[in-house]
Amino acid sequence: MEAKHKEVIRPKANFKPSFWGDQFLVCDEQEEEATVELVLKSLKEVIRKEILVALDDVTNHCNLLKLVNDIQRLGIAYLFEQEIEQALQRIYTMYGDDWDGGSVSLWFRLLRQQGFYVSSDIFNKYKDNEGCFKESLTSNVEEMLELYEATYMRVQGEVILDDALVFTKNELERITNEPLQCTPSISKRIQEALEQPIWKRLPRLDALQYISFYEQQDSHNESLLRLAKLDFNRLQSLHKKELSQLSKWWKSFDPSKNLHYIRDRLVETYFWTLCVYFEPQYSRSRIFLTKLIKMAIILDDTYDSYGTYEELEIFTEAVQRWSITCIDSLPNYMKPSYKILLDCFREIEEIMGAEGKAYQVNYAKEMIRELNRNYMIEAKWCNEGYVPTLKEHESVALITCCYKLITTSSFISMGDIVTEESFKWAVSYAPILKASSEISRFMDDIVDHKEKEQRDHMVTSVECYMKEHDMKVEHVYDLFNKKIEDAWIDMNKEFLTCEDVPMALKMRVINLARIMDALYKHDDGFTNIGEELKGYIKSCLINNMHV
Repeated sequence: MEAKHKEVIRPKANFKPSFWGDQFLVCDEQEEEATVELVLKSLKEVIRKEILVALDDVTNHCNLLKLVNDIQRLGIAYLFEQEIEQALQRIYTMYGDDWDGGSVSLWFRLLRQQGFYVSSDIFNKYKDNEGCFKESLTSNVEEMLELYEATYMRVQGEVILDDALVFTKNELERITNEPLQCTPSISKRIQEALEQPIWKRLPRLDALQYISFYEQQDSHNESLLRLAKLDFNRLQSLHKKELSQLSKWWKSFDPSKNLHYIRDRLVETYFWTLCVYFEPQYSRSRIFLTKLIKMAIILDDTYDSYGTYEELEIFTEAVQRWSITCIDSLPNYMKPSYKILLDCFREIEEIMGAEGKAYQVNYAKEMIRELNRNYMIEAKWCNEGYVPTLKEHESVALITCCYKLITTSSFISMGDIVTEESFKWAVSYAPILKASSEISRFMDDIVDHKEKEQRDHMVTSVECYMKEHDMKVEHVYDLFNKKIEDAWIDMNKEFLTCEDVPMALKMRVINLARIMDALYKHDDGFTNIGEELKGYIKSCLINNMHV
């Protein structure tokens, strides 16, 4: 009598297929690079001279700050890194904490964004003898907006800025509800700021928004605007080529057949990487990082959405051993995933090894192993129906949110600013990285909580806290949102005080937190391919900027 095969019951995530199909497979960009480069070079020289002129005008350094702000918001600060550093260093050297050249809030925000730890005591001038914010401030919408933006650069203990945030939020919300007090244009700016302050915005997306706003200003600098638009299109062309290369790489694995159970999100993954760094000098880093994030997604969906506990034990052992000889021990559906993982790392290792930097890939490989081990812990908890304490959960979930892996991997091929010390700093789980991971984990868990209740899954931090403290879900959400804001404040402190780490590396961590604020504020836009994310991708990778 023939033995009956026991039916394998698997968790079902029912991920939507790729929205984009093969749209990005072929890149048909026209070659006009030589002409564009000449125009860009000329415009860059014009703006460079304007920065130097503003720098030499010691009677009005407020104009210099406004120019720096425009350059940054237009997304072209990377073209003038030395000039901006020189300008803000000069202002810091001349004034220290005693700025008296105009908008205090703009000065404070720009200098802190550049890493200068200027004092917040200067904002006491906005308060009256009773300790309340002066009535005159409420009549200046521009300064109210700037003060609101400045508060997001605060660190723990800066009570003046805590108070200023509450005050400006309330006043700005009131203004938008009084049509006679503000124009539709100002109302829109206020609403955008309340939804997402500048410090939390992704530079590439902020540039899209700011170019449109800047163009409508009568006082706009025509050369600066044209440079921003041309450079946006130039970078978009480069990004399309990278995505085409990655699309061919991904398609070669025949994912619909060999990886049918995972989220087919190559385009969204590349966009995520683009948000980590969009600058042209990081082209190869972007390609590497996109591939490594895809590896993490394969692991995540294997553990969370398809594999049985017994299969996952075998898979975990294979990843820890990291040898092609393990492939025969795996279930058939896991073999392509395992081979892709090994092949991907071998390819990057060969490229970096040729430059004497294979060690960089080794750090990423160890992070994949660590991620793999922690996924298995989550699988064990799920299999046993165990609800860990929040502390237990965090020790694992802050790894499985992948930000330690992504940060470490993002350093690969970034150039001479990266040393082995940089990788040691990342894998030591530096405080700024831990804070970024907390933002990722808590925001992800809040939006995923209800969706994941519909199937067997690893419990989220929301459920752990609800059980441990016998608290209603709405109260947990409020508490976690407070933890997210505290994590931003912790990141600010580390950003300003961790002076041994290059600014370019710290910004990778900040940008990773910004991605969460853009994609997970209301929903899991990545997994569910939300309309907002589709719009971002179309704007950044499909629609040219009209010059």
